[in-house]
Amino acid sequence: MPSSRRTQAPASEKAAASPVRTLKKYPNRRLYDTRTSSYITLADVKQMVLSSEEFEVRDAKTGEDLTRSILLQIILEEESGGVPMFTTPALAQIIRFYGHAMQGVMGTMIEKNLQAFSELQAQFLNQSKGLYDPKHLSPEVWTQFMTGQAPALQNIMGSYLEQSRSVFEQLQAAGGLFPGMPGFAPPKK
Repeated sequence: MPSSRRTQAPASEKAAASPVRTLKKYPNRRLYDTRTSSYITLADVKQMVLSSEEFEVRDAKTGEDLTRSILLQIILEEESGGVPMFTTPALAQIIRFYGHAMQGVMGTMIEKNLQAFSELQAQFLNQSKGLYDPKHLSPEVWTQFMTGQAPALQNIMGSYLEQSRSVFEQLQAAGGLFPGMPGFAPPKK
């Protein structure tokens, strides 16, 4: 545990010294924020993620990076708390890729797809700025709005998925995705 006798630098000096916020995880499962010199909860970490704040979680004794583990805990809480994002078959399929030759490719593909989807969402929000008041855009209002946009969104996602497939096939045809893997062919349309 941190000693209360230590002299702490002012928060502004700490922020300037390290742009990445460091959280320490203690054996008692508590998280300590070194920037604010206080204990925080997973809900606080989730808020950091939502506000796009860079942080890392380190084991207080070993210094091991535990960031992914904490993020997975947040996802588990979200999945078991409300309306899950992943279906059971989708989770089963993700598990099947662990230890598979395609694991690295699948991880990269999911990451790129999430990034592209985020960019698409940002463009959509930017184009519709004058149509709503951001202060009143709750998840419920967003859901109602998106429900009304279902056909347009399906068309956008359909073309996006077709573009993803096309890029995958082009990479494979060029020999850049799985070089040296005899017999591997991209899926047929």
